[in-house]
Amino acid sequence: MPVTYTKVEKITDAAAVKQAYKPTHPGLFEVVYAEGDYNSKLIACKAYAKGEIICPVEGTTPGPKRYTSVQTGKDSHIELNSDLVFMNHSCNPTVSLDTDSMIVVAVVDLKEGDNLTFFYPSSEWEMDQPFPCWCGADQCVKNIQGAKFLSQETMNRYFRTKHIQDLLTERDAASA
Repeated sequence: MPVTYTKVEKITDAAAVKQAYKPTHPGLFEVVYAEGDYNSKLIACKAYAKGEIICPVEGTTPGPKRYTSVQTGKDSHIELNSDLVFMNHSCNPTVSLDTDSMIVVAVVDLKEGDNLTFFYPSSEWEMDQPFPCWCGADQCVKNIQGAKFLSQETMNRYFRTKHIQDLLTERDAASA
């Protein structure tokens, strides 16, 4: 895996990007590049059963909180340095990004070609770049800012990392 991995925010020539693309996890998943801002996605290259480990999370580097980073502790973030950076958010996620065990796990049965998405607040306390959610899920939270801004009841619907659960517990105890 490369030491640094750059996620292009705006793609103006998807065909050229795809031609130069070298998957980091061949046979497991791949990036589908689309022109425009934040339109690319990560899809499964094969079927996965609910609960199946899709891949370990390896080759990461510590870094500051950024829109491409993933929070791994109360005050720590990593860069994924792989195609995993293209996992989009969904309020009806297909995978969990478990930074406690450093694995990606299917949370539903997946077919080849299915999108790999995770619930960003499951690892993020306060997003570097909050955004409106258009995932269309029945229980969409509408505004993705991080777990800090969601109730424990909402968060209970999702997988969440230990540091997020600890921060939720601290927040709720302080307001009680």
